[in-house]
Amino acid sequence: MRILVFLLMSVLSAPVLAGNAQVAVAANFAQTLKQLIPLYTKGHPDDRIGVTVASTGKLAAQIRQGAPYDIFLAADQRRPAELAQEGLLLPASIRTYAQGILVLWTPTRGVPLGPESLRQGNVQPLALANARTAPYGVAAEAVLARVNLPVAVKQVTAENVGQSYHFAHSGAAAAAFVALSQVQQQGGSQWRVPADWYAPIVQQGGLLGANATAQRFYDFLFSPQAQTLIDQAGYRVPDDAF
Repeated sequence: MRILVFLLMSVLSAPVLAGNAQVAVAANFAQTLKQLIPLYTKGHPDDRIGVTVASTGKLAAQIRQGAPYDIFLAADQRRPAELAQEGLLLPASIRTYAQGILVLWTPTRGVPLGPESLRQGNVQPLALANARTAPYGVAAEAVLARVNLPVAVKQVTAENVGQSYHFAHSGAAAAAFVALSQVQQQGGSQWRVPADWYAPIVQQGGLLGANATAQRFYDFLFSPQAQTLIDQAGYRVPDDAF
């Protein structure tokens, strides 16, 4: 009996086994995720969290092709739902981890950005993410349709908002539609697009299988500590996050 009790106590007191998890993350959330990982590893120093960054559409396509991801952090609701219906993502794991905020940004200070500057064709080339693969591109197109952008205005289509940011940062575009989180600490000039000018960018995530490390990290993303950082990084978070 004493041996049995000892064995049970050994099992209950054993440390959580460390492991690896690979996160597929939409480009807009990449920098925020890189800030979250060190916070997580303080409590789980032996866990290793790998990151793959691309547009939501491209990541979903990679998952369908068998890419070895454990967590999918999309920039929309549609792709996680579709993958769950296809049996590639655990339906019960789908949760909203953030809501994106769209801004038009240029690294140059003192540049007037807004509906009038767009209508007058004063901001070009104009960079935006591809609406076929990136939800922030869908939002940007909705804004341009609303302001009735002149046909002659040159546009540069980026694969994702990370590349859209790069186009403006490098001077290849005069300004770019990006996530607030990407430029909140960058300076320059920006126009925060009114929230009712585009459909809410509800960013949902999910687990692709049973991986203890992935489950631990995914749960951490919804902790008060993580949600506070996400909020400070330039996203809206669920009302019950705190």
